[in-house]
Amino acid sequence: MVFGGAITGRDRLQITEFVGAKSGTMRGLRVQAGSGLGGKAMAMRRPVLVNDYARADAITHDYDEAVTGEGIRTMVGVPVLVGRSVRGVLYGALRGTVAIGDRVVDSMVTVSRVLEQDLAVRDAMERRHPSSAIFPLPEEHALEQAPPEIRRRLLDLAGRVDDPDVRDELMDVVAHLAGNDGATPEAHLEEVPAAASGSVVPRVRLSPREREVLAQVAMGHTNALIGERLGVGAETVKSYLRTAMRKLGANNRIEAVVAARRFGAL
Repeated sequence: MVFGGAITGRDRLQITEFVGAKSGTMRGLRVQAGSGLGGKAMAMRRPVLVNDYARADAITHDYDEAVTGEGIRTMVGVPVLVGRSVRGVLYGALRGTVAIGDRVVDSMVTVSRVLEQDLAVRDAMERRHPSSAIFPLPEEHALEQAPPEIRRRLLDLAGRVDDPDVRDELMDVVAHLAGNDGATPEAHLEEVPAAASGSVVPRVRLSPREREVLAQVAMGHTNALIGERLGVGAETVKSYLRTAMRKLGANNRIEAVVAARRFGAL
């Protein structure tokens, strides 16, 4: 079972997301920092693991009724940190007594790091452009005006930068570049490897719009909302997404986001 939630108030987590739940005993549960396993992970800012929840003396048992209602015996909680702030907790749990090993914990930490990066980028973009994408690209006509080699190198560099503020600055530079070499937009599409399936495939080219749509998908937005934000119809969004998925060798939108992020397109 996997579940988690976000911080909704001062030092308080609300559990809202579940995969594999069999009852509703934990839905909407509010966890105070320092209390229970998740609260301890929040307070200590590091993963907390117990392989026998009922007998664990390293945590408080404020939420035993909700936890035992799901039959949970083994549990790990990983905090999601953005800067110095805990933004949520990701949990993994087993109903049996099989011990959770380091590989499982490491996998959960990896997922939490992806969430942390996404939240940091979204925070930065919401501050700068409240109605824009998580990884917005400038208007396509502005891209067309930039010298192609400079524009290509800046877009490639922006895709590999972790710091959202630096990335924003790079995108602003691209947006304000002047000069037109007369080439069509299609001549300057971003090149990224396609490897969602793990097989060796030819290099593919993602257009700025395809990247922009994938960035919105990474935020969890629906096609309708993406269309609203980009000023296009939902069917147009689907078309961009289908094309990006085909280029990346992805079978669904989540695979497309993972592949694009892995190879620097997001």
